[in-house]
Formats: sequence, C-alpha cells, structure tokens
Amino acid sequence: MNRYFVVILFGLINLAVQAQTSIIAHRGSSFTAPENTVASALLAWQQNADAVELDIYLSQDNRVVVIHDSNTKRTTGQDFKVAETSSDVLRTLDAGSWKNEKYKGEKIPFLEEMIATVPSGKKLVIEIKCGVEVLPALQKIVANCGKKKQLIFIGFGWETILAAKQLFPKNACYWLSSSATDVQEKIKEAAKKGLDGINLNNKIVDEEIVRLAKRQHLKVLSWTIDDPEEAKRLVKLGVKGITTNRPDVMKSSIR
Repeated sequence: MNRYFVVILFGLINLAVQAQTSIIAHRGSSFTAPENTVASALLAWQQNADAVELDIYLSQDNRVVVIHDSNTKRTTGQDFKVAETSSDVLRTLDAGSWKNEKYKGEKIPFLEEMIATVPSGKKLVIEIKCGVEVLPALQKIVANCGKKKQLIFIGFGWETILAAKQLFPKNACYWLSSSATDVQEKIKEAAKKGLDGINLNNKIVDEEIVRLAKRQHLKVLSWTIDDPEEAKRLVKLGVKGITTNRPDVMKSSIR
C-alpha cells in the first residue's frame, strides 16, 4: 500500500467519523438569537444543524412551555415562577429583547410550536427540566405532533428520564450528567434500564468514560462546546453528538 493511498484512506475514515457526529444547536442557535425561541430554532435549521435542543417546564395550567429556568426573570426581565403561572401570562412576556432589540416580541414558545419547526430528517432534543409531572401533557403532545420519530429526550433527573423511556420506548433517551463519579456508578444501570446513552459535560469526557459507555452499548453526547478544537477532540474520542451555541461554526469546523 503506497503512502498516497494511505493518506487518502485515513482521510476518508476521518470524514466518515465526522459525518456520524451530530451537531446539536443548544437552545437553538443561541449565540445569535434568543435561546429557546422559535427564532432561535429557525436560525439553527437555516445553519443546517442536525438537531435543536430545548428545555421544557410545565405551567400552572398544564401547558408544556419552552424555557431553561424555573422562573422567567433572566430571559424576560419579569419574575414569574413557571410552575405557578398560567401559560396565558407567560405568553405575554417578551423573551427576545434581552438578546437583541430585533427579537422584541418573541414569545416563550409552547412545545408544539417548536416541534412544528423541525424539518424532515432533523431531530428535536427535548430536555425535561422539571419532573415526572410533565409527562402526561408531554405524552399527549408527542402522540399528536406527527413527528414522534424525530424526537429525543434528555434529562438530569434520573427517575424522570427512566420514566420518559418507559413512556416513549421507541425514542432515544439520554441521561445528563456533569459528574464522572455518578456516571461510573450509574452507567451499567443506565444500560440495564434501556437508556440509549449518556449526555455529558465536555469537561468529564475522556477515553475512559467513552470506553465505559461503549462496553454498555451506550452512545455519548456532550455539551456545551463552542471551541472547534475541543469539538475535534470529542469527535476523535467517539462522541456522537456535539451540543453547541454556534452550530454554524461547528459545522464548518469539524467537517
């Protein structure tokens, strides 16, 4: 085998590995647009993200709303606890101006609105920020959305993500963690309970933790990476999904 052929072969292998790594837009394309809004999701799709990640809570009137925090202060300037506030009130808040005046009037979305943006062939990664109380309402939305196969569920809450997997057995479900110790303690149980993988803070991802996951036939995703060199490190380790605030940058950097 001549040297030129070897270089070509390794280049093709590297491209194949990179092609298997999904670029997941963190709360949409949130470097530019206001996080967890329809505008942020649409921008991520325009930037050819493979998936959009978002966060959900249950409002007082049992609507599933898309927001990262348990209260609205940071992203709207007005302080309401999501779980204690009706969706009618939440929807009056401006969730865009804090990022840029051109996004003034962006609403806290209903989950249904975000699902509606998902193009064919793309995925929506739904992080359950609250607990199991959201699952009945979530089940109804998933059943009626017409895009069930395009949905992935993630969560830090151990019991919540296990319950989500029971409720949606055909959908990929990943447990979130930023503790290497917790991962080592729970990884076998994660596989035993039928989870599809683990979604880890990039700071704890190394060869050992990826190897542990592979032994249990679990995929590894990682968050939140905006540095191209760090993304390349994770890809080489075998991480299958890179969550980033800048999907456009990651797309051009690792491919």
